[in-house]
Amino acid sequence: MSRTQFLSAAEVAALVRDGDTVAISGNGAGMISAEAIFAAIERRFLDTGHPRELTLVHSLGLGDRDAMGANRFAHEGMLRKVIAAHFTWSARIQQFIRDEKIEAYCLPGGVIQHLLREIGAGRPGLFTHSGLGTFVDPRQQGGRCNARSQEEVVELLQVDGRDILRYKPFPVHVGIIRGTYADRNGNLSPEEEAIDMDIHSIALAAHNSGGVVLAQVRQVVEAGSLHPRHVRVPGILVDAVVEDPRQELFYGLGYDPSIGGAKRAHLGEMANDLPDRPERRIIARRAAMELREGVSLNFGFGMPGGIFGVIAEQGIGDRLWMSVEQGTHNGRMLDGRLFGASRNTDAIVPSIEQFDFYSGGGIEITFLGMGEADAAGNVNVSHLGGSLIGPGGFIEIAQNAKKVVFCGTFDAQGAKVAWADGKLSILQPGQVHKLVRQVERITFSGSYARNSGQEVLYITERAVFRLTADGMELIEMAPGLDLERDILDRSTYEQRTEERICIC
Repeated sequence: MSRTQFLSAAEVAALVRDGDTVAISGNGAGMISAEAIFAAIERRFLDTGHPRELTLVHSLGLGDRDAMGANRFAHEGMLRKVIAAHFTWSARIQQFIRDEKIEAYCLPGGVIQHLLREIGAGRPGLFTHSGLGTFVDPRQQGGRCNARSQEEVVELLQVDGRDILRYKPFPVHVGIIRGTYADRNGNLSPEEEAIDMDIHSIALAAHNSGGVVLAQVRQVVEAGSLHPRHVRVPGILVDAVVEDPRQELFYGLGYDPSIGGAKRAHLGEMANDLPDRPERRIIARRAAMELREGVSLNFGFGMPGGIFGVIAEQGIGDRLWMSVEQGTHNGRMLDGRLFGASRNTDAIVPSIEQFDFYSGGGIEITFLGMGEADAAGNVNVSHLGGSLIGPGGFIEIAQNAKKVVFCGTFDAQGAKVAWADGKLSILQPGQVHKLVRQVERITFSGSYARNSGQEVLYITERAVFRLTADGMELIEMAPGLDLERDILDRSTYEQRTEERICIC
């Protein structure tokens, strides 16, 4: 007999209490995001002042940089603390953190997903190497993001003579998840969604913490209608279901069977997917030279997304094995706000399982963004310009891939370049140096990479560097540039030897 209730969004919003820890799923522009429930909770707070003093937990960023997704919780008094891996999609939460209005703890995306699973399993936290040597290491900032955040959410331990981190568990009072269908027994299927994300680990954590699991679906169907293989969350874990026939695949975009995996679309030529900006196109083309057929490839959000256009232009996608942390494998990877989804994908697995694959060293080559890099080869993508961006899945990926290819512009804010007749011209240098003496926060540790034997490249539109025992070594320069004027004078610090030039 089912114990799942079928309620309105307003009725499930009333189940969230003051002071609750609320774990939500979702990614980017509305993927598997329970927007109807989020909106109802927000409306209740604006009307009544409750629920208040919530702790919000999410593994990857979700929202539209305005009012949707995590932004629904960004009201003074409503939010007390946030534990998340990515903040770009919620400018209001970023502002709350800067203004010291809430506590904020930034942890790797895979760590949050795995920690939720450990909480649900009743185990004493997550024990892992992920995060060592970065800003989440307690020897650095311990994941704390402002002065108000004083809690020690992670501790350093030694096991068999090795340093590891223990991320501490906490009770989850409310889990909010989404699928495409729920049957009358409460079984939940995300079969037409772009990704599965972490809906099962969230449901497990909330249910086994004695909390409630609130689910949103596009349609409720009769018991027995769902194929058992399509059920991702069994009804025993689901307390309430909200049916929202207006549910969209992404914000403003309806369901597409080629993204959910039900159909394979004829995609044709898509060379227009190449980046518009010349510097991003140059970086994408140079990075694509590092692609290798038949090996496990991963791509990060931002600058590396431009490589998808090069792959489509060259028609080599069927000779590569590509994946992203959201759980998709192969197909025509989408970029920008739709990053994480894919058309004509070969597989869609829960992102927690994708992170298992990554954490164990399953990636042979990864292409990741680069906010700034320093003399030691450290990279920062998580704290830039006074704003908390967060790493998303960056830390697990960068720390464990056999080869890391960082992609980023040489400088920022106002930079203008042009490519003509096989040469690069710097029309206007950027105001912000990205090759610096010391990064603001360490999201990727050059020291950890050297000790792990990783191969690391840093690709910009002007030059390519590699990580050595002494720092970042310049190995290529774009034709048409002057070494002194365009490279060395635009780096914070450089050191020369007879054999090489290092940014170190």
